[in-house]
Amino acid sequence: MSHETDPFPELIRWFSRNGTRVIVALSGGVDSAVVALAAKKAFGDNSIAITANYKTLSQEELSSAYVVAEEIGIRHKLIQYDEVANSDFARNDQLRCYHCRKELGMRLLQEASKLDANLIVDGTHLDDIGNNRPGIRALEECNVRSPMLELSISKAQIRAIARKFKLSIHDKPSNSCLASRIPQGTRVTYEKLARIEKSETIVKELFNLRQVRVRDHGDIARIEVQKEEIILLFDVGKLQNLDTLLKELGFKYVSIDAKGYRTGSLVSTSN
Repeated sequence: MSHETDPFPELIRWFSRNGTRVIVALSGGVDSAVVALAAKKAFGDNSIAITANYKTLSQEELSSAYVVAEEIGIRHKLIQYDEVANSDFARNDQLRCYHCRKELGMRLLQEASKLDANLIVDGTHLDDIGNNRPGIRALEECNVRSPMLELSISKAQIRAIARKFKLSIHDKPSNSCLASRIPQGTRVTYEKLARIEKSETIVKELFNLRQVRVRDHGDIARIEVQKEEIILLFDVGKLQNLDTLLKELGFKYVSIDAKGYRTGSLVSTSN
């Protein structure tokens, strides 16, 4: 990659070197938004953002995708399918993310064929590698390319680009599919996903928080928030209200994780 302080010009050039008509997998987060912005600047109307509503993405994320596509001015298409109906995914073993991304990749290939696109990209970046990420492998198998990873662009650089172009999601906390709140080995169901999404909305709105995970341990709701926001939970009246509301959703116990939010904190049913 070029040694420019701002990697965005090189990102735009990457598109010009690698295709003429592109599909961008737009999730609603800042990473895919910056890729979509670069694609739009490189190809104009020959760039199409596609957001997949596959039943495990929260309504908040879907809404964010619509907003950011409009800000960028990129053509935007929603595709819908039900990955919970995929038994390989719903089984929720260590390859759940692989099965999720594999189905997404195959559907993006279908869309590329319909739209005569010769390039499919996503928002994977430098900071995404290093951990076990079977989903990245699945997308690679479907010829989905990751320009920011190929150019070694980091999350901090991505946020700086988004801030420079005044994208509303420039400081949006990272998110993941709702199924990531269910312990590995516990089957993913529509009921669990709906309960998790409702629970997270309740916690966010009640305490005015930016990032929330409600980990579903069956009878127990384990709430994670950013470390700097844990202090906002110290309101006895609101906590009692929270306890009531989440128990109405079927939980028997409501707990606050003292360590705060971190990725990869929910691996197996023994955690």
